[in-house]
Amino acid sequence: MLTVLLLLWPVAAALLLHFFKGRAARVPALGAALVEFALAAYAAFTFNTNNTGQFSFDLNWIPSAGIHFAVGMDGLSLLLVLLTAVLVPVILLSAFRRNFENESVFYALVLFMQTGLIGVFTAQDAFLFYFMWEVALIPIYFLAGVWGGVNRARVTFKFFLYTIIGSLFMLAGFVYLYFQTGPAADGLSAHNSALASFYALNLPAETQVWLFWLIFAAFAVKMPIFPFHTWQPDTYTEAPAPATMLLSGIMLKMGIYGCMRWLLPVVPMGVDYWQNLILILAIIGIIYGAIIAIRQQDVKRLIAYSSLSHVGLMIAGVFSLTQMGLQGAAIQMLAHGVNVVGMFFIADAIERRTGTRNIADLGGLTRKAPVLTVCFLVLLLGTVALPLTNGFVGEFLLLAGVYQFNAWMGAVAGVTIILGAVYLLRMFQRVMLGPDSSFTETFTDLTGSELALLVPLIVLVFWIGLFPNTFLHLSEGSVLNILNEVVKR
Repeated sequence: MLTVLLLLWPVAAALLLHFFKGRAARVPALGAALVEFALAAYAAFTFNTNNTGQFSFDLNWIPSAGIHFAVGMDGLSLLLVLLTAVLVPVILLSAFRRNFENESVFYALVLFMQTGLIGVFTAQDAFLFYFMWEVALIPIYFLAGVWGGVNRARVTFKFFLYTIIGSLFMLAGFVYLYFQTGPAADGLSAHNSALASFYALNLPAETQVWLFWLIFAAFAVKMPIFPFHTWQPDTYTEAPAPATMLLSGIMLKMGIYGCMRWLLPVVPMGVDYWQNLILILAIIGIIYGAIIAIRQQDVKRLIAYSSLSHVGLMIAGVFSLTQMGLQGAAIQMLAHGVNVVGMFFIADAIERRTGTRNIADLGGLTRKAPVLTVCFLVLLLGTVALPLTNGFVGEFLLLAGVYQFNAWMGAVAGVTIILGAVYLLRMFQRVMLGPDSSFTETFTDLTGSELALLVPLIVLVFWIGLFPNTFLHLSEGSVLNILNEVVKR
């Protein structure tokens, strides 16, 4: 029942927010998110790493079709539930820095999206997974489309079009798989859509080759992988900062998680057939994202391309089909979520104080904002994978996994660390340490509430970097189970 409570609580809170108007909705929204965090923390403390599937709930949702409302958590799911529960309060706090029209609706949409995200990470039924996938999409469409920038209508439509087309391909793949399954356990339906039933299928190799693309399409767009990424930079730039944080910090993890849970074990021969192509596309994305990031003058857009580059490495790790690669992807999802949310918050803080994100217009800010400088530097060093920070653990495992699969691919993928240091340190030097700009004298340091928002993220930067086994131990059993499903077929 704990998983059900994690799903229903944000929805209930979102509905209650409609009784609050304007700024009055802020405290109950944050309170609801903190309760959700407490529930996720309780799940983590009571989780038994020797038992992969826990906190399960199974309701015969549509008996005549064999579709169940089946949810549960293993270590991989728990990591992403924790990430969601940690970041949503931070994102809500960041939203308090700006005044949004119809604030109760804005915060309600964030909480609705939290339900969709947790549903994706805990679903044990294919059609429930698809339903939650779409539940997570709808709120972000309105958050970006209603409260976004000048070009929000065009950009949001492009994002929606990409994601809905990818989702329909995935649905078509799930429908095909559904009709290949046997009767439901209760005998009320000739087929069923349980994850375990999909794993048990033994489809011909030629079927898996084309079925791979139906399922992968939705994940390719959501992560995104080159060349399905063209919606990402514009959407990240035009969306309001809290929506950008949701997209980059949590939502893109849906695609990586989907590959690990719903792709690799279901069509392993299809994965084997297309493995080299996906790895090549991922590595192209790493290099392309980094090179484009170097040329950016907009801080927010630079972080968007940086995210594309880092996600490419996670995809490469997943498709290396090695334990180190998958473990690296699991912990890097956590680290990337923490770092990118912090980086986008810093970018938003600078824009609120100066009215610009243009790197050329900024400079010398550290003289007036030493605390912001330190926080910015810590998050940046985590992003460039400095040893003892959270980014190092994941990137080391990812590169080791890719290298284990193919040494040349591992060497090329390693360029992400070098190029990442180039564009991020260059941006930091020009914005914070460069010559004084027209904004230097009037620039103010972080407020107490802003620092309180960043402190948990900075703690996680070092916690994950210094004590990675806290999190690797959680996901180890899940990763081994996934690899066993792939190998045995």
